[in-house]
Amino acid sequence: MKHTTISEVARAAGVSNTTVSRYLNGKYSKMGEQTKQKIAATIKQLNYVPAASARRLRSAKSNVVGVLVGDIGNPFSTLLAKGIDDILQPAGYDIVLMNTNNSCETEARSLERLYELQADGIIVQPDAIHFDQFQECIDRQIPLVLADRGVVDQPDTVGKVTSANMDACYRLGRVLHARHYHNILSISAHFAQASGQIPRIAGLKATAKNYGMNYYNLETKGHNQQWLKRKLQNALDNLIGKTVVVSLMGPVLFDLLDIFHELGINFPDDVGLVSFDDWSWSRYVQDGIYLMRQDVQLMGNVAARKLLIQIAQGTMMSSTTILPVKMVDRPSI
Repeated sequence: MKHTTISEVARAAGVSNTTVSRYLNGKYSKMGEQTKQKIAATIKQLNYVPAASARRLRSAKSNVVGVLVGDIGNPFSTLLAKGIDDILQPAGYDIVLMNTNNSCETEARSLERLYELQADGIIVQPDAIHFDQFQECIDRQIPLVLADRGVVDQPDTVGKVTSANMDACYRLGRVLHARHYHNILSISAHFAQASGQIPRIAGLKATAKNYGMNYYNLETKGHNQQWLKRKLQNALDNLIGKTVVVSLMGPVLFDLLDIFHELGINFPDDVGLVSFDDWSWSRYVQDGIYLMRQDVQLMGNVAARKLLIQIAQGTMMSSTTILPVKMVDRPSI
């Protein structure tokens, strides 16, 4: 028999999941009397049994942790999940790995499913840019850690592990200026609202402004490789001075290498080339590609340890950890 979910109650009552969750937890301070009555009537009509009640009835933990990643086909997400599992499995936890496909709607459904499974904790590589997407997890008192991507209004008390993306790109800009580059042309692929590429763009833009360089970004979302080829060729034909192309997301590098080959572009003779993520094979491409390396498995390790501490201490309180981005100097710039 199918159990009614909190999302179904919210839809029927015409309110948000968070509003229903606050009602269930007795948080009425910002809730009108009409809204309370409407939620109460909907709960009765749909025969809804709150998951919190089910949790009180169970005698032991589920020993299951939910892990939501943006794109399981991206090696970054896969390595992040492996780093998490490397810590949780020896601690006696199984992970339920869910691929949100960089969709806020899929992410919301996946979170709801984890609530129904009564997961002991949840680690998310977020798609949504606002914390409201994850507030129900807090309201249900489920330990939560966000990893990799930034959520703009995340409370300081909620666990987070990310990389120093903006600072790393600012430092990269200083290196490029020292090597006499006039133009920085980054290539991005924003598939989620929350993205590590956002602070990277901000870092490059800031350093270009401070050091008198020109900065441009090509956004590939919704476009194919041929579009990128045309845009890139047009930009390189019109830019004056020494130009570097920066792949802000590892998989974009594959497209760039293919396009460079088709256009007969060599690096660093024609343009410089830099890429994010640790592509170990890239040292074999020509004389090697300059990398901005993130320790993704360490990020997963730290996120899992934060979650285990919350579970063990029965607390929703955690902290932020910012991991460094290492520059791997190669002759591509």
